[in-house]
Amino acid sequence: MITFFVALAILIVGYIIYGALVEKIFKPTEAPTPAMANPDGVDYVPIPAAKAFLIQLLNIAGLGPIFGAISGAMWGPSVYIWIVLGTLLAGAVHDFTAGMLSERNDGASISEVTGKYLGPVMHNVMRVFSVILLVLVGVVFMVGPAGLLAKITPLDVKMWTIIILCYYFLATLLPIDKIIGRVYPLFGILLILMAFGIIIGTMIHSGERPMMEMTIKNLYPGNVDGTGVKPIWPLMFITVACGAISGFHATQSPIVSRCIKSEKDGRRIFYGAMVAEGIIALIWASAAVAFFWNKDGSGTGLAALKAIGGGNSSSVYEMCVALLGKVGGPIALLGVIVCPITSGDTAFRSARMTIFDWFKLDEKNIKVRLSAAIPLLLIGYGISFINYNVVWRYFSWSNQTLAMIVLWAGAVYLATNYENKNRCWIAACPATFMSAVSITYLMYAPECFNLGAKGATGLTVSYTVGIVAAVVFLAIFLFTAYRNPEASLERQKATVIGRK
Repeated sequence: MITFFVALAILIVGYIIYGALVEKIFKPTEAPTPAMANPDGVDYVPIPAAKAFLIQLLNIAGLGPIFGAISGAMWGPSVYIWIVLGTLLAGAVHDFTAGMLSERNDGASISEVTGKYLGPVMHNVMRVFSVILLVLVGVVFMVGPAGLLAKITPLDVKMWTIIILCYYFLATLLPIDKIIGRVYPLFGILLILMAFGIIIGTMIHSGERPMMEMTIKNLYPGNVDGTGVKPIWPLMFITVACGAISGFHATQSPIVSRCIKSEKDGRRIFYGAMVAEGIIALIWASAAVAFFWNKDGSGTGLAALKAIGGGNSSSVYEMCVALLGKVGGPIALLGVIVCPITSGDTAFRSARMTIFDWFKLDEKNIKVRLSAAIPLLLIGYGISFINYNVVWRYFSWSNQTLAMIVLWAGAVYLATNYENKNRCWIAACPATFMSAVSITYLMYAPECFNLGAKGATGLTVSYTVGIVAAVVFLAIFLFTAYRNPEASLERQKATVIGRK
């Protein structure tokens, strides 16, 4: 239990110290935000900072910090290190960067922002990549809660999927203050209370299922013959996804960047929401390690978690009922259900916004909004019939790859918009790290190049390719960012990405 409280303290202190440093580097200004300068009553609507924080938290905190954190728990307490350091040094920096760059470019979607700083080729790549990721996110956050609802109601998964899809249609189409702005703050409070309920339940049951202390040993449950253990790098770093860093968050930050009243609220809303999500992920990972390690007796390992499929509706349901009882369990489960639904709806909304920015469409025209929303939701419904675990794996990799791209865009922005180019390292360092993670996974994973099937040789090749690729990306960045010592504030004078 000591490890949990130390990790929790680091997250809180890290927000105070490192969050302040990141804010200082970006230098918030008094310039009017897009919501104040160009309100349109649909996407650009001024919202109080407290409400904006809760909306941002629910937008980003889908199944990732719950399902992903529980799946990451299969590697044991080493997952705590990634959740804490990943949140503070990578995830929160990524979310703050995405939010501030969008806000300083008239609330543009992340694909448009990335294209401005990484060039036209990456611009088009990001447009397509973002839409695909957002649809995958919408599907993941539609099927997951449908599975949970099917466990506690007479309706089956298919029927709940259709019901959730209908809600997504309304949330994608209507102005942000009609549904999202009204119900999200209440759901945000429910999400936070649910997480604290789980950790309190874990502490109450600490006698029979004690929380494990820190070890970097790989505790992934293998087969009886000793095989089947999965390497921590890169699999855990991809599996945890939203609980440490998530490219999906970059697609959500523009939604709130179009609503904030002041740049000075950016740290609380963007950096702060990611730290809050990191705390939620830490809680679920800690609870899962304690719950499943001692599920069938003292210290029997995490085989039970592997057998149940890692983080999914079954493991969450079992934990909620066992830790909080027949009354508290279903109540906590409602928070887990609300959490992904309130990310899935904004995933489809972000996909619609990306398409609108791409083709310069008028978001005020209801018919135009319909023409984008209906095809996106129908495609998402079709993908929902694919095996959930397969969709999650593709989502996880594309999610972390998008985070890598956004961090590189942020590094370029910091290197070319301020006199002190060394500001860029707060984004360049995690960008380099995530490049190694993403490329290594691409080489190793069965759904990608599957070098993991070749045993130790394949793993070594995957590591080598990932590290070399990261070094190459860093070298390209350094060459382009530092080659012109005179280029400092010129980029800041460029015309912002405007709306039609």
